[in-house]
Amino acid sequence: MPLRPDEDPSLGQDLPPRDQPRPRPSQAEAEDAVRTLLRWAGDDPDREGLLDTPARVTRSYLELFAGYDTDPRDYMARVFEEVGGYDQLVVLRDIRFVSFCEHHMLPVVGKAHVGYLPTNRVVGISKLARVVHGFARRFQIQEKLTSEIATAIDEILKPAGVGVIIEAEHSCMTLRGVNTPGASLVTSHLTGVIRDDPRTREEFMRLARG
Repeated sequence: MPLRPDEDPSLGQDLPPRDQPRPRPSQAEAEDAVRTLLRWAGDDPDREGLLDTPARVTRSYLELFAGYDTDPRDYMARVFEEVGGYDQLVVLRDIRFVSFCEHHMLPVVGKAHVGYLPTNRVVGISKLARVVHGFARRFQIQEKLTSEIATAIDEILKPAGVGVIIEAEHSCMTLRGVNTPGASLVTSHLTGVIRDDPRTREEFMRLARG
């Protein structure tokens, strides 16, 4: 007999460990690193226009990489179990996000379409967007980002199925290397009936694409 999602010991294995503190350099060390990069690029970090750049960069990193300071699963801590007999797909489309390629530290700009088929748990729709942003605000590869979002929803809500589609443009391709502006990467992660039942999968794809 197949295991239910809440019995499957492999569920959640793609998620990052919870509450794993990492030692971080000091603010001064981070700013010195920015000055080093400016010199390596060929400029003078002591000229007027760049004097405050190291501080600005480190402040912006606190916002851009806020995902390292949160566990995105915590956004779904409050669930609603009175669903009033609702047993159809829940889909939130066009969740815009910015992430960063872990290979080149360049921006990845895209949108996510997230859906699930509830059993007896639903979550506020804003929480789905927060989960996307929580995982996105880290150094990522798109395939892993897609899987992390889907697995987190699967773990917390225990739905009959989850679907996540991400479409994103990678600056490491559009600004350098093969230089292909406008090219986008599409990834998906489907679980449960959204993956296994053709009609449910087709409905999710139709709702996600709009």
